[in-house]
Amino acid sequence: MRLMSSPGVPMDTSREAHEVQLVAYRHLGGAARVAIAFRLGTLARNTALAGIRRRHPEYDDRQARRALHRLLLGDEVVRRLYPGDELQDP
Repeated sequence: MRLMSSPGVPMDTSREAHEVQLVAYRHLGGAARVAIAFRLGTLARNTALAGIRRRHPEYDDRQARRALHRLLLGDEVVRRLYPGDELQDP
């Protein structure tokens, strides 16, 4: 495996494979690319939430989601969204 990546090429992907992927994305319509972006965003949030639950098994669902919101939005926004609630460590 490479230790350094070319700009824009993931470290676990060869340049050739990356080029093939880019060509495939370019052939997709805009709606398909947006759908992929939304799926990736959902996957990232679910992965972050799983990490929070692993680090804090004592959290109930509400606390885990508050920790995710804190991670994504920051303390100031979470305090405004949930006044009076304790900040949950992500």
